Amino acid sequence: MKKSFLYALVCTAMLISCKKEIEKISDTFKDTVSSSEAPGVEKDSIKKDSVVKKESVPPAMQENGFYNALVLPKNKKLRDSVYAEFSKKYNEKERYAILALNRLDSKNKWNADTLVVPAKIDTTLMEYSPFPMQLDILSGVKKFVIFSYPIQAYGVYSNGSLVKWGPTSMGKKAAQTTRGLTFANWKKKLSISTVSSEWKLPYNFNIHNSGGIGWHQYDLPGYPASHSCLRLLMKDAQWLYSYADTWILNPGGATTKAKGTPVMVFGDYKWGGRKPWRKLLDDPNANNISVEEMTKLLEPHIDKMIKEQDNREKVSDSIKAAKAMAPVQTEKPAEIPAN
Repeated sequence: MKKSFLYALVCTAMLISCKKEIEKISDTFKDTVSSSEAPGVEKDSIKKDSVVKKESVPPAMQENGFYNALVLPKNKKLRDSVYAEFSKKYNEKERYAILALNRLDSKNKWNADTLVVPAKIDTTLMEYSPFPMQLDILSGVKKFVIFSYPIQAYGVYSNGSLVKWGPTSMGKKAAQTTRGLTFANWKKKLSISTVSSEWKLPYNFNIHNSGGIGWHQYDLPGYPASHSCLRLLMKDAQWLYSYADTWILNPGGATTKAKGTPVMVFGDYKWGGRKPWRKLLDDPNANNISVEEMTKLLEPHIDKMIKEQDNREKVSDSIKAAKAMAPVQTEKPAEIPAN
C-alpha cells in the first residue's frame, strides 16, 4: 500500500513538471513573437524610405530587437507545441517568409534548432534584403541574377534596381557550384536530374550547359546541400523561370547565336561555422553586402554583359524582322468536284 502511494505521488509530480515545461515554452514563444504586433503598421507594407535607410543607417531597433530568436526544443512533443503556437501567431504568408529568411522550406521547417524571426513581418522579404536596393553600375543592364555563396541568397536586378531576392541552397562542400559570370541557357518546366532519375527538378533553368548546372525548385534544408545546382523555393523558381531570357541558337542548334540573361555566382561559404542569418540576432545588418563590394565585384564584367545584351537585342530584332518579311502562306480552298 505504501509503495503504491509513493508511485502515484511520483507520477503526479512528473505530470505537473511536464505541464509546467510546456507552459514555460509557450510563454517564452509568446514573449519572443509579441513584438511583431506593432500598432498601426500594416503587415505587408514597406516603408517608402526603406531604400535610403538601407544604405545609410541600420534598421530601427524595436522593443525586443529587429530580429528575435525562436528556440525550438529537441523534444518532439514540445516542438509540436511550439509550432502550434507559431502557426496560430503567424498566417501562411508570414510563416513562409520566416522560413525563407532561415533558408528553409515548409518540408524542412524542423531542420533548425533556432528560427530567426523579424519583429515586423514583411512577406515580400524586401525589407530584409542583404543586397543593395540600387546599383548604379548595373543601370545599363536590363536583367541580372546574382547568387551569394556566403549568405545562400540570390538577388535580381533590372537596370540597377533590386526587384527580388530570396533564399537558395547551393552546392555542398564536395560538389560546389561554379563561381563567376555565366549566362542563362535553356530551360525546362520539369527536368530529371543527371545524378539520380528519381530527382524531379521543376522549373529548371540551365546556366552551365556542359556542367549541367542550373537553378530549379528543390528542398531548402537551411544549408548548402545540392549537387552543384542552385535550389530555390517553388514560387521563386517559377518567377525566375518567367523572368530570365534563354540563349538563341543558330539553325541546327549546334552553336550559340546570342547568350541569355547574365548570372553570377560569387563568394565562399563558411563550412562548419555559424549560419550567417543567425548573426542577424546580434546585428540586423550582418548579412548586408555593400554597394562598394558589389561594384568592385561587377566592374570587371560590365562590358561583357552589355556586349552580350546588345548582341542579343540585334539577333532578336533580326529574327522578328525576318518573320515579318516572310510571306504568309494561305491554304487554297478545297475544290468541290462537279456533279
